[in-house]
Amino acid sequence: MPYTDIRYEKKDGVAWITIDRPEVRNAFRTRTVTELTEAFTEAKFDPEVGVAVLTGQGDKAFCSGGDQKERGGEGYATDGSRPMDVDAMHNAIRRCPKPVIAMVNGFAIGGGHVLHVLCDLSIAAEHAVFGQTGPRVGSVDAGYGTAYLARVVGEKRAREIWYLCRQYDAKQALAMGLVNCVVPYAQLRAETEKWCRELLEKSPTALRLAKQSFNMDTEQRAGFSEFATTALNLYYQSEEAQEGRNAFVEKRPVDFSKFRK
Repeated sequence: MPYTDIRYEKKDGVAWITIDRPEVRNAFRTRTVTELTEAFTEAKFDPEVGVAVLTGQGDKAFCSGGDQKERGGEGYATDGSRPMDVDAMHNAIRRCPKPVIAMVNGFAIGGGHVLHVLCDLSIAAEHAVFGQTGPRVGSVDAGYGTAYLARVVGEKRAREIWYLCRQYDAKQALAMGLVNCVVPYAQLRAETEKWCRELLEKSPTALRLAKQSFNMDTEQRAGFSEFATTALNLYYQSEEAQEGRNAFVEKRPVDFSKFRK
């Protein structure tokens, strides 16, 4: 399919998948999600690809999550007849039998934070920033983005990340095991290419089996994720969720106090 929101480049056995919406800090809209799903599927079936890298355009943001300006009273807008299918995008990353590296070149926030967590490995620039925003804008990822995050950083830290919506710098992320490596931004591409070369030297079948074995331990989250998406779409129709979205778009303080019953 022709891509408008992302770029897909293949070089020396690596599929480079770049979210190309720097004007909104690489936030994803419905079309972006569809294109990312297709790109990871393309990498999955291409015998010339051994590793996939996900990143964002520019030096400001990896991905800032869902584009709140596209979110209305019934959730995110459709792309023609197709609604936003975040589950499909998440599953495309997990079920790509090749290692997927997140090259985090700036803000990895909200749904963008979930994306990097779902990648097999994360390499971050020193200026990268990590965090969740869901409870602040009337949203949540109750699928992989919560319980799987707890597998990565532990229950206490995962709850802190989600409940408080704080932001963490790259050094803090490295200390909590949220990323694998932190380098100066000028070295980010070279460091990522180095990891790709090391992976390409390994047995593709062994890597496939290793990834699938790791995934088996959390595969039950797929069912929870589908259920959570249905619940989230219902939640988006509520006055409470719309208050979070509207406050963000209108750049004003959010007020959830009247919803505490």
